[in-house]
Amino acid sequence: MAGAIVNLSEATFDEEVGASSEPVLVDFWAEWCGPCKMIAPILEEIAAEQAGSIRIAKVNVDEAPDLARRFEVMSIPTLILFDNGVPAKRMVGAKGKPQLLEELAEYL
Repeated sequence: MAGAIVNLSEATFDEEVGASSEPVLVDFWAEWCGPCKMIAPILEEIAAEQAGSIRIAKVNVDEAPDLARRFEVMSIPTLILFDNGVPAKRMVGAKGKPQLLEELAEYL
């Protein structure tokens, strides 16, 4: 389904992010994180509206602690944009939709 947010695990991360033809914005989050829940609907809107130009994926840091360590995620939510499988941009903390779109503009 176009625009759907993909949940990534340690087993699927490299394949999904590395093989993507579009940039992938990965949301490192946790179930207990209030700000993570605040940005979730915003990310779903962006995923639907920007389908074809950017993919949105989520990594639950409680379920994939090695990925969080690998990308030095110290606080959540942390959003990392991967371009051609390489981290290109990092945003920490909850942001509003206009601010997120502005930060992602060069990749959309």
